[in-house]
Amino acid sequence: MVDIIKAKTGSIFEDKASYSRVVSVDNWVFVSNTAGRNPETKEIADDVLVQLDQVFDNIETALKAVDSCLADVVMSRVFIQDPADTHTVMDAIGLKFKGVNPASTVTCPPLGSTVYKVELEVTAYRGASKAQVKEIKIAQ
Repeated sequence: MVDIIKAKTGSIFEDKASYSRVVSVDNWVFVSNTAGRNPETKEIADDVLVQLDQVFDNIETALKAVDSCLADVVMSRVFIQDPADTHTVMDAIGLKFKGVNPASTVTCPPLGSTVYKVELEVTAYRGASKAQVKEIKIAQ
C-alpha cells in the first residue's frame, strides 16, 4: 500500500485552488510552487533576495513537515518575474543548493501577481541527502 501525506499551511490560496503545499508519496516529496509571502505577517518584501530567503524558509518548513529536508531536493523549478533578476537569483540559489546540485529548470514567465519576484517549486526524495551519490561528466 502506498503512503500518501498531503499537508496544507492554512493559506487561503490552498483552499481556493484546492491544492496542498506539500504531498509525499512514499519517499517522493512534491512541494507546490512557493512564493516569498511571510506566512505569519502575510506580507511580501519588495526585494527579490528577501523574497527568495522567504521562499526557502517556506519550502524548508514544508519539507520538514514530511520528514524531509532541502538536501533531499532532486529537482527545482525556478520562476523569475524579471529576466534582469536571473543572475542575482541564480547566484543565491547556487549558494543554497551548494553540494545538493539538483536538476533545475529556470524560466521567466509572468507570475500570478507583479508583487511576486521569484517562486520556486521542488521535488525531493526523502533520504537522498544520506544516499551515496556518484557524479559523472557527460561528454559533448
